[in-house]
Amino acid sequence: MSAPTATPSFRIDRRALDLHFRSVRLVARQWLTPGYVRVRLEGVDLRGFDSPGCDDHIRVFFPEVPPDSIDEMRAAPSREYTPLAWDPDDCWLDLEFALHGGGVAAAWAANAELGSTVGIGGPRGSAVLTGRPDGWLLAGDETAVPAIRRFVHLMDADAVGRVLVEVDDRDHELPIAPPPGVVVEQVHRGAASAGTPLAARLETLVAADRPAGAVFAFVAAEQSIVRPARRLLLDRWGLEPDQMTVKGYWKRGEPEYHAPH
Repeated sequence: MSAPTATPSFRIDRRALDLHFRSVRLVARQWLTPGYVRVRLEGVDLRGFDSPGCDDHIRVFFPEVPPDSIDEMRAAPSREYTPLAWDPDDCWLDLEFALHGGGVAAAWAANAELGSTVGIGGPRGSAVLTGRPDGWLLAGDETAVPAIRRFVHLMDADAVGRVLVEVDDRDHELPIAPPPGVVVEQVHRGAASAGTPLAARLETLVAADRPAGAVFAFVAAEQSIVRPARRLLLDRWGLEPDQMTVKGYWKRGEPEYHAPH
């Protein structure tokens, strides 16, 4: 008789959500580095807002003038972002913007006047981590930091693992504060192409670096990160596909690209 299969210590549940569009206004801006800014949005439309999954995406619409209808709002340029924190009773939502590459979202996050109106839609679905991973690997560039922050918030005091964050240099480091058993490493990009230093760091990790037990892994950066991440997680660490999330959050030269849900 074969041995019984161990019950995993965690799972990822996929949930469909009702799609809502909301109008909000910019009320505060906080610069965390010269190229990374946190903004607070407020508005009564945020009543009831929720984002159950740490890797959720909402679409943010940037109209030139306040729209008169949902159709006008949805016609405005838009980009996708992960909600960082929110309060559906006090009606506020925090987002973080990495200002690489310019574009409509970066220009708005850096320069829009307080009181400016934007629209948000979603999230329309969530992948919710339930249970407790025995170990963690969280890795990404600046665009993945909001999701990484949210995953770190799920960790208990005894969590073990590793967090890798690719940034330009020391002046652009984005502090992450996990429990003491989780090592944080800031991977400096320097003059290299986005994603290549993080990919190179992942290539140095071997089977001996794998935490024991059921490991949850989240890796997100420029699209080129997908293959080296999968080589590590599937081939060298032997994770199951349902134990990990690997995404290209953006794609070089394609400003309209967005990560798959």
